Amino acid sequence: MTEITQFLSLQFAGQSLGLWLSFFVVVAALLAFDLGVLHKDQHEIGVRESLLLSAGYIAVASLFGAWVWFELGSQAGVDYYTAFFVEKSLSLDNVFVISLIFSAMAIPREYQHRVLFWGIMGVIVLRAVMIGAGAAIVSNFHWVLFIFGAFLVFTGIKMLFTKTEHHGIDPQDSAMLRFLKRHVNVAPRLYGSHFWVKLPSPTDPRKVVWWATPLFAALVMIEFADLVFAVDSVPAVFAITQEPFVVYTSNIFAILGLRALYFALAAMIHRFTYLKYALAAVLIFIGSKIFLVEFFGKIPAPISLGVTFGLLAAGVGVSLWKTRRDGDAAAASPQPPQQQSVRPPSPV
Repeated sequence: MTEITQFLSLQFAGQSLGLWLSFFVVVAALLAFDLGVLHKDQHEIGVRESLLLSAGYIAVASLFGAWVWFELGSQAGVDYYTAFFVEKSLSLDNVFVISLIFSAMAIPREYQHRVLFWGIMGVIVLRAVMIGAGAAIVSNFHWVLFIFGAFLVFTGIKMLFTKTEHHGIDPQDSAMLRFLKRHVNVAPRLYGSHFWVKLPSPTDPRKVVWWATPLFAALVMIEFADLVFAVDSVPAVFAITQEPFVVYTSNIFAILGLRALYFALAAMIHRFTYLKYALAAVLIFIGSKIFLVEFFGKIPAPISLGVTFGLLAAGVGVSLWKTRRDGDAAAASPQPPQQQSVRPPSPV
């Protein structure tokens, strides 16, 4: 028993192994319950199920934040909630791109959860690498924070004056998809819910080789999109706190919940038109705070959380109010039919 206690008290990335293991146990339990119980059978996820699932993830994330507050103190707790809200909001833009990818690759709704679920596995690893590298850099070169701050201010100002037209993006023309098709055989159609199938070789029909399905191509493109979006969100969270445990856990919980909320957001994402201005204000505030702290002293954590939450809440509220008629029109419009898929001769 003593050996176990000593092992759990060992330090890793600024915190004990016990804290890290507790986090991974919670995440593993959530994913196992999600895949093994809630979505044991492939089915189309409706708005109600999406909202309930997301509410469950947010509840768990909030309880974990309370535990962080209890274990690491009020500063860490407030930083966790602030980072969670910021990452959650910045990730909303990712929903646009995911929706475009699914539409371009003709992925039926009943298979979209499978792609998003396995995408989470990649996010857990990729964010760990990026946050670990960022923590090491900030720890050894404190001045990098000022670069992060300037970058966030610049990004926020650019967001204020740039009109983003996501519907003009064609995932079929993306460099990642072209790269994948050059190096892997990509099947022209779906084969059920499978990522890989065995089909005749394109050069020798007598040979059977592995082909990636459009489902796998969508997974790769979504992972790449998350990597691109992390370039903004990871510096934003490091501008809030440099504690790796708080940065990583808040990131992962925000993304877990966002993927669960995707099926509800995808149907009404057009109604968050004015949220980008709130996000821009949040980025400018967080980036400016780095310089203000250096010259005028630390801003109390509750004030930072209040300003961040207030700006985001205002952005959501104004968006929903200004676009309420768009919501009624969208609800009345018919939904396009989904592409049917077929079973493969030899799936994985």
